[in-house]
Amino acid sequence: MKRLLFFLLLITSQLLSSNTTVVSSSIHGAIGPASSNYIKEAMLYAKNQNANIILIELDTPGGLSTSMREIIQEILNSDIPVVTFVYPKGSRAASAGTYILYASHIAAMSPGTNLGAATPVNMMPSAQPKDSNSSKTSTLEKKVINDSMAYIKSLAELNDRNISWALDAVKESKSLSAKDALKYSVIDIIAQDTKDLLKQLDGKTIKVSDTNITLETSNVTILNYEADFKTRLLSIITNPNMAYIFLLIAIYGIFFELMNPGAIVPGVLGAISGVIALYSLNILPFNYAGLLLIILGISFMIAEVFIAGFGILGIGGVISFAFGSVLLFDSQTLGNDISIPLIIAFTLVSFAFFILVMRLFINSRSAKVVSGVEEMIGSIAEVSEVSENNYRVHCHGEVWSATSDSKLDIGQKVEVTNLSGLTLKVKPTKE
Repeated sequence: MKRLLFFLLLITSQLLSSNTTVVSSSIHGAIGPASSNYIKEAMLYAKNQNANIILIELDTPGGLSTSMREIIQEILNSDIPVVTFVYPKGSRAASAGTYILYASHIAAMSPGTNLGAATPVNMMPSAQPKDSNSSKTSTLEKKVINDSMAYIKSLAELNDRNISWALDAVKESKSLSAKDALKYSVIDIIAQDTKDLLKQLDGKTIKVSDTNITLETSNVTILNYEADFKTRLLSIITNPNMAYIFLLIAIYGIFFELMNPGAIVPGVLGAISGVIALYSLNILPFNYAGLLLIILGISFMIAEVFIAGFGILGIGGVISFAFGSVLLFDSQTLGNDISIPLIIAFTLVSFAFFILVMRLFINSRSAKVVSGVEEMIGSIAEVSEVSENNYRVHCHGEVWSATSDSKLDIGQKVEVTNLSGLTLKVKPTKE
């Protein structure tokens, strides 16, 4: 009986030990600081869970080189096999995504996907005159191109992938479909979905940290890793659209607080948004000319309120604001850009606000006072009661106590010269 129990326990333990744990993560969209932070956390989670495989589902147009390199460092220094899968169908691994595929221990794609165009964006050819300045730029371009080619070549050599095509992807921005990528040994597997991918991985031997590992994926447990609150927040504030919105809220909020000191709410919102915007701009590469054009455009629209410029300042402000918004971020560098409808909306709203609302605000400040002490002075009243040196006068439908240096009679018209508390100082009117 004891032997039978021992035999059953042995079989159960073997079955449990053969179960493979896969931690699944995903990168959908432009690669940025949030993406690299997310992958770091996923790697740590996989290590804590004693996972056997880390799966990264990839669909990206590219992104920041610094974030890409951080992700690749995590992959190359991982003791757990990393499988990068361009999925679902219709996805792509462009630019930075190509480097990540080359760095992964297993590179897989689903049908209808593509990869490539790995040329550094700021190195794309441009029509420039051949002078001394352009020759300097050409030298810088060559340095960055050579660095990128050396980097992807080292990744190709590390995982025994097609080197010549990798160099062409950087130098000539070439791209490949999933079928051609498998044909030219750029990737290892074409799979319909995750289930098909795991089926093809079963029994495959790969080298991880100088150690050969045979994957067993016939019986797997998949743990989906979701980004934590910090990573989701980082993803929001480093989105070019959100960075743009925070920047404008900061500018408007601080401006309104200066125009109306003591309002508090615009100043607080402006200060908080300003700190967030500065953090975003510190992480995201932006164009200083674009930022200056936005500030200049707002300045022109404000000037139109105070100066009769026949609309020239306002129109110039709108044009400057719109161009600055378009130039603020480079979509090819970030893999994402400010939405054009968002730019149009903010441009029109800004113009309408400064030209219409602010003009009404300025006019209201210069309008004649219709209530309070200032309005009482100069008003005409009628004496209704006389008592020694004190009087009662009827003014604005109310009866007031009044004093006068001159003797007054009932029914006499008087002019209010001052107000002290609830007592009017009056004098006879000149008839």
